[in-house]
Amino acid sequence: MKSPADNQLYASKPQEVENNNTSTILPLVAYGIVFTTSACGLTLEIVAGRILAPSIGVSLYTWTSIIGICLAGISFGNYLGGVLADRRPQRHILGLVLFFSGLSSLAILPLIELTSGQFDNISIMFRIVVLTTILFFLPSLLMGMVTPIVVKLRLNNIAQAGNIVGKTYAVSTAGSIFGTFITGFFLIQWIGTRSIVLAVAIVILLLSVAVGRLWEIRRPGAALLTIFIGLMALVIWTGALRSNCEVESSYFCITISEEKSNGRDIRILILDKLVHSHVDLDDPTFLVYGYEKVLGDISTYVGERKPSFRSLFIGGGGYTMPRFIDLKYPKSHVEVIEIDPVVTDVVHDYFGMPRDTQIVTYNQDARAKLLELPLNTYDLIVGDAFDHFSVPYHLTTLEFNELVKDLLADDGIYTVNIVDKLHEGRMLRAIVNTMQKTFKNIYIMRDFDDWNLDDRHTFVVAGTDIEIMLSDIEKSNTLAGRFNTASHIMPSSTLITWLNSKENILLTDDYVPVDNLLAPLFLEDG
Repeated sequence: MKSPADNQLYASKPQEVENNNTSTILPLVAYGIVFTTSACGLTLEIVAGRILAPSIGVSLYTWTSIIGICLAGISFGNYLGGVLADRRPQRHILGLVLFFSGLSSLAILPLIELTSGQFDNISIMFRIVVLTTILFFLPSLLMGMVTPIVVKLRLNNIAQAGNIVGKTYAVSTAGSIFGTFITGFFLIQWIGTRSIVLAVAIVILLLSVAVGRLWEIRRPGAALLTIFIGLMALVIWTGALRSNCEVESSYFCITISEEKSNGRDIRILILDKLVHSHVDLDDPTFLVYGYEKVLGDISTYVGERKPSFRSLFIGGGGYTMPRFIDLKYPKSHVEVIEIDPVVTDVVHDYFGMPRDTQIVTYNQDARAKLLELPLNTYDLIVGDAFDHFSVPYHLTTLEFNELVKDLLADDGIYTVNIVDKLHEGRMLRAIVNTMQKTFKNIYIMRDFDDWNLDDRHTFVVAGTDIEIMLSDIEKSNTLAGRFNTASHIMPSSTLITWLNSKENILLTDDYVPVDNLLAPLFLEDG
């Protein structure tokens, strides 16, 4: 039996950890490894959304899949890394794990090309999960293995276990934070997503060689070099470094294409997966979409009453309607809130909008900008920032509508474009129900009058305190030389019956489930 003195001596004696690796890692080296690896891992996770956007869009489902798959990979990697660390706590092993982490990151590039269009026959939700798993699960898993191995190589004294583990994971988290911010705020716009993936792969591969001393393992080292060369050849052969984006911003993969329409040369603006705007460079007032024609009718209705009217567009895109008003009513004042300055530059560079245009653009978030604008000033405010892939939810709520109402003149009109199904859909109902709490009159408009049809369509919802008559819209357009009025207004009796036929949601800053409301359209699109 030990005496109290023996127990005290035993308790104060540091317990050594069995470690058959004689090549331990210095603290600064260990912290550098986990910081860099974690930064690279979160860089890939942020880039994942931009990589997937052109094929499946950016939605709640996209980011849910990305976060879930990457966390699953990291979790499984932590487990496997711990098992491997106990069995083979060696720098060569750490180097090999890092090397294959780099290879799997590099493999993302050709896999993007090889998997593109391969899963179009399955539902879009399952397609999102499959693509995310193929591209990002393995890199996340391998990077997740690094930290447990580094901890094992640092841990020679059990008495310091808590300190070493805590510091290592703290530095790892700091690396993740660094990777998140530098990628989201700077790298994507500076060098583009594919160059970022290549840079991540090269950084990890160089780290693996330096840390793992892979040159010391000759035959396996030659095999690894061969694998790397083969993978680089595949990257070049598939053209994986060539982005499908004409321009890549912090918000969108921007693509530009051209087509013929009614004998016209039309240039098309595509933001991620969404075809956003059609522009005739020779005649920017030419309108293609039905909802644009409806907005043209409304703009003309306002402009004929007041040629010097003031309008505000929430969302610029191809600047189709702002340019329509600017050219049709040169005495008017047009302002656009477009959050992405790159989109505005693209419209200048590719869609013929002059740099010295009278249109005033604010490149910032609309909700914040509305607080800075003059009250009771605007005759027409157009909400054109929504689609069925991505909806800025804070621009749909009761509180936002109240901000809009404060900016409108007494006879001002607020319109918002909504993609939905008239009867099965839920988003259009929520928008109308919410706008009714702010405006005296609500009108649902589109370019044909079959209100029983339930196919997906882009509706224009108008809110105002004045009464709008279709006959007045037609008269105004006729005076302006626009003889083919496209607009049809849902009869008030039909609107009441339609709205009361189902339960309607009130969208507020505290409750605004727009992704769920649009989920049926999103899933149907796949």
